[in-house]
Amino acid sequence: PLPPRYRFRDLILGDFAYGDDGTRVRVEFYVNENTLKERLHLYFIKNQRSSLRIRVIRLVVKIVACLLYVGRVALDRGPQFATCYQCPLASHNQSRFTDEAVRNGAINWEAIFWVERPFLLWCIQTTLAIISFSEACLVVYLTYKGNIWRQLLSFRFLLEVVNNVPFIVTIFYAPLRNVFVPVFLNCWLAKFVLENMFNDLHRALQKSQSALSQRLLILTATLLCLIFTSVCGFQHFQRAGVEHVDLFESFYFVVVTLSTVGYGDFKPDVWPSQLFMVGMICAALIVLPTQFEQLAYTWMERQKLGGTYSMHRAQSERHVVVCSTTLRADTVMDFLNEFYAHPLLQDYYVVLLSPCEVDATMKMILQIPMWAQRVIYIQGSALKDTDLTRARMNAAEACFMLAARNYADLAAADEHTILRSWAVRDFAPNVPQYIQIFRPENKVHVAFAEHVVCEDEFKYALLANNCLCPGASTLVTLLLHTSRGQEGQTSAEEWHRLYGKCSGNEIYHIRLGDSRFFGEYEGKSFTYASFHSHRKYGVALVGVQTDVHGQWPVLLNPGPAYIMKSSDICFYMNITKEENSAFLPAAGDEVKPLDGSDKTGDIKGRVDSTKSRFEFRGRKQHLDVPRPEETRGRRPSIAPVPDLGHNEDAQLDSEDDALGIEEEKYLENSWNTPAEESEIVKGFPPVTPYIGVSPKLCYLLRDKKPLCCMQLAQQCDHCEFHNAKQYNWPNRCVILAADFASKGIYNFIVPLRAHFHSPTSLRPIVLLLERRPHAAFLDAISCFPLVYWMQGSIDDLDDLLRAGINLADSVVVVNKESSNSAEEDYLADCNTIVAVQTMFKFFPSVRIITELGQSSNMRFMQFRAFDTYALHLSKMEKRERDRGSHISYMFRLPFAAGNVFSASMLDTLLYQAFVKDYVITFVRLLLGVDQAPGSGFLSSMRITKEDLWIRTYGRLYQKLCSTTCEIPIGIYRTQNTTNPEGSAVFLQQVSLDLLDDKASFNENIERQEISTLVRTRMQDLGLPVQDYDEVSDKRHSLSYVIINPNCDLPLEEGDIIFLIRPSPISSKRIFLKHGSVRIKSPRPSRRENSRDGGGAAAASAGSRASKTSSFRLNFSSHKSESVPLQENGGLTPPHQQRIQRQEQDTSLQSECSVHVTAATPSATSHGTIV
Repeated sequence: PLPPRYRFRDLILGDFAYGDDGTRVRVEFYVNENTLKERLHLYFIKNQRSSLRIRVIRLVVKIVACLLYVGRVALDRGPQFATCYQCPLASHNQSRFTDEAVRNGAINWEAIFWVERPFLLWCIQTTLAIISFSEACLVVYLTYKGNIWRQLLSFRFLLEVVNNVPFIVTIFYAPLRNVFVPVFLNCWLAKFVLENMFNDLHRALQKSQSALSQRLLILTATLLCLIFTSVCGFQHFQRAGVEHVDLFESFYFVVVTLSTVGYGDFKPDVWPSQLFMVGMICAALIVLPTQFEQLAYTWMERQKLGGTYSMHRAQSERHVVVCSTTLRADTVMDFLNEFYAHPLLQDYYVVLLSPCEVDATMKMILQIPMWAQRVIYIQGSALKDTDLTRARMNAAEACFMLAARNYADLAAADEHTILRSWAVRDFAPNVPQYIQIFRPENKVHVAFAEHVVCEDEFKYALLANNCLCPGASTLVTLLLHTSRGQEGQTSAEEWHRLYGKCSGNEIYHIRLGDSRFFGEYEGKSFTYASFHSHRKYGVALVGVQTDVHGQWPVLLNPGPAYIMKSSDICFYMNITKEENSAFLPAAGDEVKPLDGSDKTGDIKGRVDSTKSRFEFRGRKQHLDVPRPEETRGRRPSIAPVPDLGHNEDAQLDSEDDALGIEEEKYLENSWNTPAEESEIVKGFPPVTPYIGVSPKLCYLLRDKKPLCCMQLAQQCDHCEFHNAKQYNWPNRCVILAADFASKGIYNFIVPLRAHFHSPTSLRPIVLLLERRPHAAFLDAISCFPLVYWMQGSIDDLDDLLRAGINLADSVVVVNKESSNSAEEDYLADCNTIVAVQTMFKFFPSVRIITELGQSSNMRFMQFRAFDTYALHLSKMEKRERDRGSHISYMFRLPFAAGNVFSASMLDTLLYQAFVKDYVITFVRLLLGVDQAPGSGFLSSMRITKEDLWIRTYGRLYQKLCSTTCEIPIGIYRTQNTTNPEGSAVFLQQVSLDLLDDKASFNENIERQEISTLVRTRMQDLGLPVQDYDEVSDKRHSLSYVIINPNCDLPLEEGDIIFLIRPSPISSKRIFLKHGSVRIKSPRPSRRENSRDGGGAAAASAGSRASKTSSFRLNFSSHKSESVPLQENGGLTPPHQQRIQRQEQDTSLQSECSVHVTAATPSATSHGTIV
């Protein structure tokens, strides 16, 4: 510290204590701007607003000078009064001699050099000249760069000298005050000022400059200057001739002359005026073509940049903005067709914002009258505020961010989309964003958006559901496309008409209190409302949106316990929405109830609803036929659907028995490797591959599988198997072939391991990857049972055989992102198409599900060169496209059967979200991307020969609603083409396999060669050759999807019914405490198991002590108490209410685990919360 005397001096003197020693210096910055020249330069040139004001004043001065010249001409009495200032006029005889001399060819030069100028007019013109010339000299001084002659000899300064210096000279010499000065040349100076003013105006107002409008104004100003100069010059030079003209006559002559008409009523009669007009015509021929060329060039550039959506239109109209890197014709047409399919959006405008120039196809589309009036293209970037201003993003109703599919690196495409989304959020935070991205790990960056569709999430989930429910991809695709159901109605084949008509079904919504479909079912159970609305109106009620506290907002088939309320939003499937439907009386009598729907069967219906719930999901795959003693000679009847919910509590013994039998059958198989002997539990995956994964209850391994054991064909210390055959799986496997391990594959595994599957129905999953997956991805999927990976390619036959294609139920081929065609987008699928076709040739019995990038390439799947029926469908597709169908590809057999799928079909999911804000949540719940307590899921059941007693779809609807409370939504029907009864018209018109003898002979030889090749490779790999299914690749059947058929549609054997099954979990607490299952590397001891299991382990110790693994369901809670469970997996109402009250308590942060053990007949049917 400083000594005390220095501190005291600082206290008294402060900053002045060191003022005398000269150590502190005051520095002044930017002293160069304090000079007079710099200040003038700042005021006249640098400063935007001050320079703009000065240029506006100059423009006004130049225009006033031109107007004063016009006034002087109008006040002129004629050339006979032209003389110097205050000079005496010539006598009349002398003036007449002059006129006669002029007629003889003489020129009156005095009339050219002198004019009549009043004194007041001279004063005003002189004042303006002084101001103009002073300002011109000042600008020359300020813009001096070292070459003064360049400034003095410039065209603008010379015009200033010619127009202003003569007036200044007349101040000092009075006789020259009447001298002629070409003041009309100030119009050119006004034009130059106007050009400079445009730039300053746009800079000062900070608005984007329109080059086209500026060029147009400059061209107009140039044309006006040429005309004005010619008019004034011709009028003045004609003063020296015989025929004197005024300004109007001169204007008429100039216009006629410049337009090359030349009537001849006016003409220059002296050579000065003739020479002047020749010079003006030459100037026009030189100046105007240059201006027109610049205007045309600017116009073409403007056409490339597109238009601009004005603020006035944005205030009076409604529009949406579509942002994308490239605008492909297919993508834009899909958006426009789907967007404008809604009646309420007909008055909306679509602004396309893209940094790339549109191709010729897009230009043609934008010129179609239907789109030209409603679609505006703007070339620009969403990262630039100026381009967002051109699109009026801040006034838009919504902003759609479409991902570009032509990127070689889809991660880079997502990064571009993310930056665009952030830029729009920063520029217009109140505009809703509808974003489409590829990678699920990028969702976290756009979580603020109102609606986000991740392609990999939906794609893999849909492909997984396609393995569980054949045709699920076709079902969802048709539901998400707007159609009137008119496709195929002109066809002679019955399945075309049925398939096309039912394809018009979509998901709609309406408030129950405002609905005629569902209004009468207020206070009734959900299943009751669903069945009766379908029987009465043909609509399928599949879900609700409720505002009840403690319920998930959107619920699919909440079950009979849910009571319909007036405020509920009902989700239903129909051809059109209720508001566009007319209600007409039926042709026959009033609708009668189905057989057995009397009150006497109500008790039976209530009991069957609980008793058969598990049976439907268990080993029994067909519907029970009523016992003969119950029918009493009548045809089989179906119990009615109860109108109110009920408690399901006392029928768990049979369920536990069935579950125990299934568990024993599942665990007694000898296929398990040492790494697969860990306990299988139900819980939430502890590790997820990316952020934003919703909690999903799945089958998990209690102990994570070692990463070495996950490699299918690689031997390790725990496993000696080197091919799929040696694993001896009880079920056929599912093979997923991809070029790399995308994190979206997680959404392929989860639906196949969902908690509602029977443990004996779990199919092994084999990931066939061309590149080795990352260790983090393997760690995330290592907790799932029966999941393996193998490095290989579908192009290699040995890799397919080792992966177990002969043991596969389905082979899912994901489109390769690395394309070998950079020239044409439609060839991007060529490597996938050829590889799948080779696989189809080698293994025709395997069900192959393929994902393509272009929907138009679906015609190449399972291609048969001699398939005449495929050619017939090709012609039909063209006819449907000509009729205006947007989904003309729907009749292609691979798509109708659900064997091919294009991710671009999911784009409509984002488009429909603009008017159906629930549709994304709806599809996520339907496909199992999300799980919610009380919400159902997509499932299926097969109609067997024993089930044909139900006869019709309507009776099946009643049977399901009255027993298992499942909601049917469609049928996947396989039609045998060799059956004449099933398709008589079909066989009369075309043949599926119409081959000539030579083609048939060649096909047989080809089959023998393929069989020999495959069997030889199997022998070399040590695989049993009898596993190879040697069948012909001829098509003997076709499959298609029937969405929401009517009640009278007969059922056929082999039909697969799409169902929305109610969720067995109704407790919201389970999902709030997701991640409660903890995966441990070391296997816990039996004591630890008994301590963790609590009472449940003790209750089942006698019957389950000898088992090496147990079937467990782990959850969370805080206290230890015995809670009875409902049969659907939820809690009974008293305990459920108590749990709901506890959800608001701080005890949610603690942990617990619920173990449900498959009990023997002597075990108690309850769960224990520990």
